[in-house]
Amino acid sequence: MNTNTNPLSEVTRPAQYLGFSLAGETYAIELLRIREIIEHVPITRVPGMPSSVLGVINLRGRVVPVVDLAVKMGLGPRPITRWTCFVVVEAMMDGERTTLGLLADSVSEVLDLAPDDVEPPPAFGTRTPVDYLRGMGRQEQRFILLLDLDRMLSAEELLGLVGAAAGGGV
Repeated sequence: MNTNTNPLSEVTRPAQYLGFSLAGETYAIELLRIREIIEHVPITRVPGMPSSVLGVINLRGRVVPVVDLAVKMGLGPRPITRWTCFVVVEAMMDGERTTLGLLADSVSEVLDLAPDDVEPPPAFGTRTPVDYLRGMGRQEQRFILLLDLDRMLSAEELLGLVGAAAGGGV
């Protein structure tokens, strides 16, 4: 006997995403992966990291590595403005959660996307590498690029970030 009285099953329930701007595009990450959003704070550089890894920040006594998504996606560094912020997320590495700060130009909104509103990633036509995309969310007359956090950073980069966080004195 089915005791689920919710008319929306797990399959059809809309998923929530946090929308943010980066180099003029709107991107989104699953809301459940977001820990918090904080204003831009000084970053401590860590030698030997890839160019997309800016360094680490002090988040209430915790060392959190910071990734510049624009550089990671080949869009080049972005200017810091009063809207620039860090989206603090959890990514999976070897089955363990790793906290990261992602540099964003600005945060815009929480998006509700039904499964029918999500298309597979396009093979071409975006400035974002297809491997980094979960899909494209359709909302009214626009598309939002849905990022796949776990595929954006290689295992080597994540290991370097975790090592930097463990050894970084901020």
